Amino acid sequence: MGRKKFSQREINIIGKLLSRKMAGTRFQQKMVRHTLRTTFEFNISDFNVQGKAFGPDDLNECVRRGIIQILDDATIEAMKQRHLEKRQHDEVLQQAEAIANGDAVDWQEVQRQWDAYYGTQSAEQESQEGK
Repeated sequence: MGRKKFSQREINIIGKLLSRKMAGTRFQQKMVRHTLRTTFEFNISDFNVQGKAFGPDDLNECVRRGIIQILDDATIEAMKQRHLEKRQHDEVLQQAEAIANGDAVDWQEVQRQWDAYYGTQSAEQESQEGK
């Protein structure tokens, strides 16, 4: 499930990409769908009738019917920022849980231990070599 709220600028770009998808080869269509999903979090399957191609006219119809909402740029950016922060928070929790369960290694702690050990050892070696 992707987003249903976009800025007017994003809708314009999505419309152009959908036009390119309609006119493109199979490979080009796959690339456009990938771009829509990854860049805009726009999944065609959220809006189309299965088996029917989804194009710019269908996009405009979804906007007209209110299925897709157009918001101002500042609201969209704030929404994206909140989504990013939530995703990062979830990743930190998931990593902490994996470390606690023994499914993952805390590489930051390993690096600190490495630096503490070898940082101290190399300083001792340098002082001994200087004597």
